[in-house]
Amino acid sequence: MHLTHHHSVSGLQPLKVHGEQSVGTVTCSRAPWWHLNLHPSGPLIHHFPKNWTALAGKKCSGRVCLFVPSGEAKNIPPYPGPNRMRDCYCTVNLDQEEVFRTKIIEKSLCPFYGEDFYCEIPRSFRHLSFYIFDRDVFRRDSSIGKVAVKKEDLQKYHGKDTWFPLQPVSADSEVQGKVHLELRLSEVITDSGVVCHKLATVLECQGLPIVNGQCDPYAAVSLLGPSRSEAKKTKVKRRTNNPQFDEVFFFEVTRPLIIFLYKILMFGNDGLASHRYFLQPRDNVGKSVKADELGSLRLNIIYTEDHVFPSEHYSPLRDLLLQSAHVEPVSTSAAHILGEVCREKQEAAVPLVRLFLHYGKIVPFVSAIANAEVNRTQDPNTIFRGNSLTSKCIDETMKLAGMHYLQVTLKPIIDEICTDHKPCEIDPVKLKESENLDTNRENLRQYVDRIFNVITTSGVRCPTVMCDIFFSLRESAATRFQVDQDVRYTAVSSFIFLRFFAPAILSPNLFQLRPHHPDPCTSRTLTLISKTIQTLGSLAKSKSVRQFFCLPSLYPNGFMIKRAQGRNRFGMKNFKKRWFRLTNHEFTYHKTKVPSSLLPLLQMFQVIQPERALYIQANNCVEARDWIDILTKVSQCNRKRLSTYHPSAYLNGHWLCCKVSADSAPGCTPCTGGVPANIQLDVDGDRETERIYSLFSTYMSKLVKMQEACGSKSVYDGPEQEEYSSFVIDDPQETYKTLKLIVAAVKTLEQQHTQYKRDKFRKTKYGSQ
Repeated sequence: MHLTHHHSVSGLQPLKVHGEQSVGTVTCSRAPWWHLNLHPSGPLIHHFPKNWTALAGKKCSGRVCLFVPSGEAKNIPPYPGPNRMRDCYCTVNLDQEEVFRTKIIEKSLCPFYGEDFYCEIPRSFRHLSFYIFDRDVFRRDSSIGKVAVKKEDLQKYHGKDTWFPLQPVSADSEVQGKVHLELRLSEVITDSGVVCHKLATVLECQGLPIVNGQCDPYAAVSLLGPSRSEAKKTKVKRRTNNPQFDEVFFFEVTRPLIIFLYKILMFGNDGLASHRYFLQPRDNVGKSVKADELGSLRLNIIYTEDHVFPSEHYSPLRDLLLQSAHVEPVSTSAAHILGEVCREKQEAAVPLVRLFLHYGKIVPFVSAIANAEVNRTQDPNTIFRGNSLTSKCIDETMKLAGMHYLQVTLKPIIDEICTDHKPCEIDPVKLKESENLDTNRENLRQYVDRIFNVITTSGVRCPTVMCDIFFSLRESAATRFQVDQDVRYTAVSSFIFLRFFAPAILSPNLFQLRPHHPDPCTSRTLTLISKTIQTLGSLAKSKSVRQFFCLPSLYPNGFMIKRAQGRNRFGMKNFKKRWFRLTNHEFTYHKTKVPSSLLPLLQMFQVIQPERALYIQANNCVEARDWIDILTKVSQCNRKRLSTYHPSAYLNGHWLCCKVSADSAPGCTPCTGGVPANIQLDVDGDRETERIYSLFSTYMSKLVKMQEACGSKSVYDGPEQEEYSSFVIDDPQETYKTLKLIVAAVKTLEQQHTQYKRDKFRKTKYGSQ
């Protein structure tokens, strides 16, 4: 059986063939004369989703994470020409779907990539594939070879550096999808009076490859044996890679074959065999190559697969983690302990940040661990400079919360740089003959000026979560190092400039600002800009840098109409024209430009004073929106801001919104702000708790060792043993209590996973879906 299409496959795809492209074959093990051969009817592209949230009710649904540090290739065959070097890049594919692409390494037959790639896999897959491509002078891409690792073999290479020989790329070897067949042997008399036997019903196919956005498959079935029968074809199914065929095929068969098939099918129900089969490549496809003839690719694949249970299973561990923001000292909390036992802080930071974001507790958690780190820091010049749990958590928060912020701030200029290709090389050694050093320096200066200006004037668009975290960092740093007046700025600039904007400029593809790595010339330009931005961002005394945090010139000032509510039930209401002025510290209004009344930013959403609400009428809707936006932004750092408010006025002795008579009654409507809605939607707390459980389970030996360290420190209170010195333990007794709760929760979940695996193994049938 095969699926086919009559158009040619073209474009820069891993496979380039003309005519029919084979998806795969299936030979039924119960009837060796059966031959099924699948072809796609056209090219398809399936866009890889950025986030995967569907969990089918979270009834033990799988979650697969893949972290692939793409290493290097060696011994790639030389280019057949005078210039034997190649310009190569590598792609990472799930089956035939590209999910990542490295930068181009120029003029090398042993390119080194060294790029880390992390993704959550949103669907089932059979092969993790790596393709090496060569780009010629005409910017055309041709495939050199590939490495394909079966899903079931990934654990063999987990966490290991492995050299894989490159294999040739063949259209007929690119296989994905499965087919659902029914096999039955029954006599049928056709219209012509010939006695035939019903052998197969082709029900459906699933997960066929999509190439160039198209798939119009059909199936062809033939019977193999002493005399091969003519292939019988189904109807073409348009625009689907999950075709429903539901077609029956009849074949004339000899008596010996009938007897054999009866013996094969007698194990089914009433002579019926209904199974699903993975499609396989055709036999003997592609040319055979010797080992290392196409070169080799070194990879380090880290593959994890989690089964997510219903939410109630995670309550003990989840509650323990969410309490971390309020535990004193924070080093005794479950979240901090996770960071202590994990081999890499990044391992712990990713699920922790997503979990705390989902439950709206990321700001107090990060504030707690940041304050603890600041208090342990001796030199203000080294504040937040290491790869600590705090820095990794803030980095991850900025990635999740700040993507749109980067899009509106940097993307227009990055697109222009990648399109214009203006030379900016200022190293005389690397300067090309056709370039002028002064011209290049001026091009670079203009780009840096524009980007730096865009960044320093973008504070008003900085996401709320990031603003709250930065405010907390400023307060902790200023309290700890009161003598150094600049530390409140350097504590934040190390993140916003060095770890957020600069990396996004350097690698825009990793921050969704560009679809792929820029070309080498543009990449060099972005590297120079990024380095300059890092240098400028580290200058805390710079007026422009301070402008990012204060932005007084951006705050609106002007006349508006003030309406004050009477102080008692029969109080007079008034409407007066006043000059309003806003800074990052206060909001004032007065008759002229000399302040006469001060409203501290303590309770500001609808401008509310401690004793009464103030209603302000702007000159037009645009001006009103500008005021509301900036007042909302400024008040985010107000620790005493309200969580509820009254959206209507207090008239005739009661609030119009909730009808409560007390004018000092708490608000009836929740205030907006906090975690952006899109972040809450894209995060599943149960999945992140399952990931954290997996980490605790992996590092159980370190949890036990940390318990021993607590006992040693608590009993002897002397010098720590060397094997325990890597743990931060401020309160041994409280830390031990938390560790005991963690171990208990982990063991309970381990028992549930074990039982689930037993049940799954017992219920699984060969050939079932």
